[in-house]
Amino acid sequence: MTAAPQPLNPGFADPVTAAQAVFRGLLDAISHPGRIVVLEETVPAPEPLEPATAAVALTLFDFETPLWLDTAKEPSERLKSYFAFHTGAPVTANQARAAFAIVTDIAKAPPLNQFALGSPENPERSTTLLVQVPDLHEGRGIRLTGPGIESARYLDIEGLPQTVWQQRRDLKYVFPQGIDIVFTCRDRLAAVPRSTHVEI
Repeated sequence: MTAAPQPLNPGFADPVTAAQAVFRGLLDAISHPGRIVVLEETVPAPEPLEPATAAVALTLFDFETPLWLDTAKEPSERLKSYFAFHTGAPVTANQARAAFAIVTDIAKAPPLNQFALGSPENPERSTTLLVQVPDLHEGRGIRLTGPGIESARYLDIEGLPQTVWQQRRDLKYVFPQGIDIVFTCRDRLAAVPRSTHVEI
């Protein structure tokens, strides 16, 4: 006997108000790299997504934003159905074509240079990474400087291999092309845009 399909996780109760609140939180994080922002609005997320990841996805994704998922070479039908229903975002197996990528296991993610880096004429046409991590802490960890930071800010990203920063450093030669990264943990997020200088 075939088991009945599980119902989809719900989206925002008030989509417009919630999406505006999430966008404000995300903009705060991007404008102030390394600042940990607690989202006022989240949604129940299907595994293995964090609530903050799902909230950002429902705010930014649409039918014109191809999505790459690291959950498997063939993402689960439940996840594909979730994004198709709530956002219309098509799932792609080619990370170089993705407008967004969700990384639930950073240790198994492809090198950063395999994602879309944009072009000299259109650097914004790059992949934005949403990377889930076990925890985030301010005041220790990597040293961040650059636009949006008065002097320096410190961010500890639990479980993140140092190879990620080495790969990111290799991309400085193609700036303003590059990769913007948003780290999520439960209902919190922090951003490290391509313009931010990272010292390990």
